[in-house]
Formats: sequence, C-alpha cells, structure tokens
Amino acid sequence: MRFRPCIDIHNGKVKQIVGGSLKDSSNSAKENFVSEKGAGYYAELYKTRGITGGHIILLDPADSEFYKEDLRQAYAALEAFSGGLQTGGGITAENAENFLKRGASHVIVTSYVFKNGKVNFDNLKNLVSAVGKEHLVLDLSCRRRGEDYYIVTDRWQKFTDVKLDREDVSMFSEYCNEFLIHAVDVEGKAQGVEKPLAEFLGGIDGIPVTYAGGIGSYEDLDILKELGRGKLDFTVGSALDIFGGKLDFEKICNYS
Repeated sequence: MRFRPCIDIHNGKVKQIVGGSLKDSSNSAKENFVSEKGAGYYAELYKTRGITGGHIILLDPADSEFYKEDLRQAYAALEAFSGGLQTGGGITAENAENFLKRGASHVIVTSYVFKNGKVNFDNLKNLVSAVGKEHLVLDLSCRRRGEDYYIVTDRWQKFTDVKLDREDVSMFSEYCNEFLIHAVDVEGKAQGVEKPLAEFLGGIDGIPVTYAGGIGSYEDLDILKELGRGKLDFTVGSALDIFGGKLDFEKICNYS
C-alpha cells in the first residue's frame, strides 16, 4: 500500500474538484482548490520525494477551448518528471504513443474503451497494439446504482452498462498493467472512503489497483488499509495540505 500522487488539470489550471460536478457544456466544476502553481511544480515535488506512479488527469474534453492549455500543463509535468507519472484524459490509440514519448510511464484510458455505454474491444485491442499492455492503465472509475457499481465515462458524467464485478475485472486485467479506480460519488469530498467498493477492490489479485476518493483523514487511510487488505495503493487530493487541505504531505508520503 503506497501513496500515488495526482495532478488534475481543468481549464488550464491545476485543481482539486468535486468529481461528480464536472459539466462539459459549461466547462465548469465545483472547485475545492485552484493552484497558483503549474503542473511542473507538482511534478518536481513528487520527483524530489521519489514518489513514482502518480497520475496526471486532463479533465477537459479534447474539443474544449481549454484543452491545448491542459496539454501544455501536462507536457510540462512530464518533462519535469520523465518516466515518473501516468497520463489520462482524451487518450486514444492514435495519440497514446505521443504521451509516452513525452515522458509518461503509462497512459490511462476510460472513455475510448467504454464507448456508448459498452466495452469497445476493437479500441481496447488497438490501444494494446499501439503502446503495449505494460504501458496501459484502465480507469474503472465507478458510481453506485442500487447495490452495484457501474463504470462511468466522459469525465464521470455518463453511466455505462458495465458493472464492476469479479468476472469483468479478471477479463480487463488481461489487457492492462494496472487499474485506477475513482469512487466518484465521494471523490473530492474528503468525507470518508467508499467502504463497500474498497472491500471489493481488496479482493482483486494479480494486478496493482489504485483507489481514489473521499480520503479526508489519517483514520480513513487505516480503514482503507483494513478493507483493502493492505493491497490497495491510494490517492489523496483535496485533503492534502499542498492542495489546501489539512493532511500533511510528508506524512502521507510515508504512510504504509
């Protein structure tokens, strides 16, 4: 169990937002924190601490007026910490290799694979062909519907028909190197982890899994460690002091 840092970019700024509040139509989101520093600053910070495996997420769609600035920020971070960060947001088989050449260790993909509510296996296989399974992270971020969790796409705005269950997780693991899973209903709220989801993810074997969403205290980390059987890596965003929160960055870096 180790800390995976994040750099979330929206409208050309490093931000922490409430995950379920994104709206493409107005380029808006409920903001917890907007940094005066660029993405390269945070990449340098993570590099200095030797924390690898973090992720850069571009939160605007590729047709947004802000996407070019998002890219500029992402490229600056990748240049600052080449090989140390993963990148997601608008990734396709056509552009994935570009991010690797820019310094990303992996590309993170959701919407390109989960197209129109279903799994597009052609796109998934094209990605594997383009960059190799070893460079691919599948983002299985999900929201609760009834008693089950369903994968959501398009910046967490749309439900798919794909339920997060052991059979599908096992199948997807054949195509990628890691899973990144945001508990979208609690993302950015720092009010506690999504316990049933954490317990489910703790039962996944054979592939690294990073959990994100709701961590707001050191006690939440202890809960996640117990429910996840010590196997889940974790991301802390809005609750970190470097993003305006109360949790000490250095202490989180050393949590295990």
